[in-house]
Amino acid sequence: MTDLVSAQGPSTPARTGAPLLEVTDLSVTFPQRGGPDVNAVRGISYQVHKGEFLGIVGESGSGKSVSSLALMGLLPSSARVTGSIRFGGRSLLDLNDRQLSGIRGREISMIFQDPLSALTPVYTVGDQIAEALLLHDSALGKRAAQARAVELLKIVGIPAPERRAKAFPHEFSGGMRQRAMIAMSIANDPQLIIADEPTTALDVTIQAQILEVLEKAKELTGAAVVLITHDLGVVAGHADRIAVMYAGKLVENGTTTEVFAAPHMPYTIGLLRSVPNMQTAGTERLVPLEGRPPSLTALPRGCPFAARCPIAIDVCRETEPGLLVHGLTLPDDLPDDLAAEHVADHVSACHRSDEIASGLLTRADVFPRPAPLAVQHSRARAEAEPVLSVTGLVRHFPLTKGGVFSRQIGTVRAVDGVSFSIQAGQTLGLVGESGCGKSTTILEILEMTRPQAGRILIDGKDVSGLGRAELLRLRKDVQIVFQDPMAALDPRLPIGDIIGEPLTVHGVKPDARQGRVAELLDLVGLDPQMADRYPHEFSGGQRQRIGIARALATNPRLVVLDEPVSALDVSIQAGVINLLEDLKEKLNLSYLFVAHDLAIVRQIADTVAVMYLGRIVEYGPVAEVFARPRHPYTQALISAAPIPDPVIERSRKRVLLEGDLPSPTEQIDGCNFRSRCPLYTLLADADKALCETVDPALRSHGQVETACHHVERNDLAISASLAGREDELAP
Repeated sequence: MTDLVSAQGPSTPARTGAPLLEVTDLSVTFPQRGGPDVNAVRGISYQVHKGEFLGIVGESGSGKSVSSLALMGLLPSSARVTGSIRFGGRSLLDLNDRQLSGIRGREISMIFQDPLSALTPVYTVGDQIAEALLLHDSALGKRAAQARAVELLKIVGIPAPERRAKAFPHEFSGGMRQRAMIAMSIANDPQLIIADEPTTALDVTIQAQILEVLEKAKELTGAAVVLITHDLGVVAGHADRIAVMYAGKLVENGTTTEVFAAPHMPYTIGLLRSVPNMQTAGTERLVPLEGRPPSLTALPRGCPFAARCPIAIDVCRETEPGLLVHGLTLPDDLPDDLAAEHVADHVSACHRSDEIASGLLTRADVFPRPAPLAVQHSRARAEAEPVLSVTGLVRHFPLTKGGVFSRQIGTVRAVDGVSFSIQAGQTLGLVGESGCGKSTTILEILEMTRPQAGRILIDGKDVSGLGRAELLRLRKDVQIVFQDPMAALDPRLPIGDIIGEPLTVHGVKPDARQGRVAELLDLVGLDPQMADRYPHEFSGGQRQRIGIARALATNPRLVVLDEPVSALDVSIQAGVINLLEDLKEKLNLSYLFVAHDLAIVRQIADTVAVMYLGRIVEYGPVAEVFARPRHPYTQALISAAPIPDPVIERSRKRVLLEGDLPSPTEQIDGCNFRSRCPLYTLLADADKALCETVDPALRSHGQVETACHHVERNDLAISASLAGREDELAP
C-alpha cells in the first residue's frame, strides 16, 4: 500500500553529555609521484552527538567523502592522516586494522554511494547481510543469521523478503539495492551510520523512499547519522545540523534551521541561492556561482573562495579565515556551560561574516539575482503550426531468448502511444522515473525515420516520407545537448573543431566556420580565444556550454536537452539554466527538456508531460500541473521532490510510492499505475474494477489532460502543501 505521510520535522535535539564522535584538526594528504601533494582535507573539526543527524554538503572535490573514509579507516595506505578522530572516547587513528575491523560494521557502519559496486555480485543479498552479522557475533548460528537477514530486509521495505534474500545484487533494482545496503548497515545496531551520497543515482520517488528508510533505521537503532550529499533539499528535510565544506575545509557549521535562515559564509549563500526551489521556480532567475574550486595541489594564498567571491577584499587574498562565531550577542547572566554551547553553535570562516551576520551585507548584496534578458520578438500564435508534433508514437522492442535459434518470448513496450507538440519559442518538459521511456522517445524523434506507429512532424513535415537530402536539411533544425558533457566531447579534438563539426557536415567553408565558432563561444559565455583548448582543460559547466554551442552551430529551431544539468554540481547548474533561458529568448528557440529534477522543469518549461511506463499520464501548462496535479503519479513526483527550506520541507505532506517502476515487458490490463497508486487503495470495489479492466486515456480537465478514471474523486488534497503557489491560478 502507498503511504500518505506528513514529514515530521524534528526540532534540533539539545546537545548533552560527551560527543559520540569528535573530529579535531583532521587532515588527509595524498602524496603524488613526481608532483605536489593533494591536500584533500585540511584541518577540519566537528562533533556528532548521540542520535544527531549531521549533513555534510559541498561541491565535488571538496573533501566530503575523503573525510568519511578517514573515519572508517578505509583510505589507501599511501594517505597521510593527521589530527584526531575520537569515537566513544577512543582514538580511531591509534587503532590498527584488526582493531578497526571490530568497530566497522558493528559500532560504525557505512552506506556507500553505488550499492552495485559495494555489494559482492557472486553472493546472494541474504548471505551478505548474514555475513555482517556473523563477523561480529560468534555465538550467532548461520540459520539465525539468515532469519535475521530476512527480518532486516522486511524492515527496510523489500517485498517478499524470504525470496529476495536468495537473490543476487544484479536482480535488485537500484532502490532495492540501496535498501539492502541500509539493512546491512543497521544489522548490528550501530551507534553511528555514515551515508555517502546514498540517493545520488536514484529517481526522486525512490530517493524519498530511501530517506524514509534511513530515518526509520535511525529511530530503530538510536544511531547518529552523518549524511554526505550535494542536495540541500535532502539536508533541509532530515539533518539537525549542517557542515559546509569547500576546498578541503569546513567553512560553516551550525543547526540546519540557522544556516538556511541566516548563512554567514558567502559560499553557503551562493549554494543556497543557486538551488532551484519548486516554490519560486519560474518566477525569478537562478543565481549562478561562477568559477570552479581551486586545485587541491596548488591552493591560492588566503581564502580559497576569494577568486569566486563577489565581496572579497584585500585581506581575503592574504589570510585564510578560521571558523569563528560572528554576530552573536549573549545575555550577561547566561551560565558559562550554556554560553560555551551557544558559541560553538554556528561558526563560519569569512573575514566579512560579521557584516553578513549584522545585516550590513544581505544575501542579495553578496550574490545578486541576475535580471531577465531584455529581448523583444514576436511570439508564435497558439494556432500556428508547431515546431514539433508527435502523435501516437509507438516503439516496442522484441524480447528474445536463445542463440542460433532465437525466439521471441515477450515485448518491451518502451514507448506506447505518446502524443505532444511544441510551439515556436516554447519549452516542453518531459519528466518521469528512469525506465519510463523518456530517452527512447527523444531518440525516435532524432532518428527521423518511419516510426512503428504514429507520426512525427517537424516544421509540419512528416519525417517518414522524406528523402535523404531533405532529411539532411531538416537535421539542421533539430540538435541535441547530451547529459554527460565529458562523454559527449571528443577528447582528441580542440573545442573549436568540436563546435565546428556540424558546420563541416553541412558544407560550410573553413573561414566562415571559424568565424561562426568564435561567435558561438561568445554567445555561450566563453572566450573565443579558448577555441584551441581541449575538453579536459574546462570545468563541467564550461564543457556543457561547449556542448550547447555545438548544438547551436546550425541555427536549429528545436534543441533536445537530455538531462543537461544532472551531471553538474548544483552551483554550476544555475549558470547553465540561465544560459538556456537567455538563448531561448534571444534566438526564439524551442526546447524539448528531458529531466527528473522537477524544480528545474518548473523553472524552464512552459508545458510539462509526465510519463509512466511508456505513456503520458498528465500533460498541460507547467503552472497548472504543478499547482494542481490531478494524476496520483504526478502528485507523488511533486511531493517527493525536496525543497531547500527546513521549515517547509519538514511540514509537507508526502505521497510515498512503494516499490519500483514495473517492467515494461509486463502485460498489464487496465491502468498500469494501479499497483502503486495511492488513490486506488481508497476506492470502492466497483471503482477498483474499472481501474483493473479499462486502460484510462488522456482526458481534458480544464487546461490539463490526465489519464485517470477518478480525477474528480482524487481527494488526496496535497497540492497546497506540495507546490505552495496555487494562488497563481484563478479559482
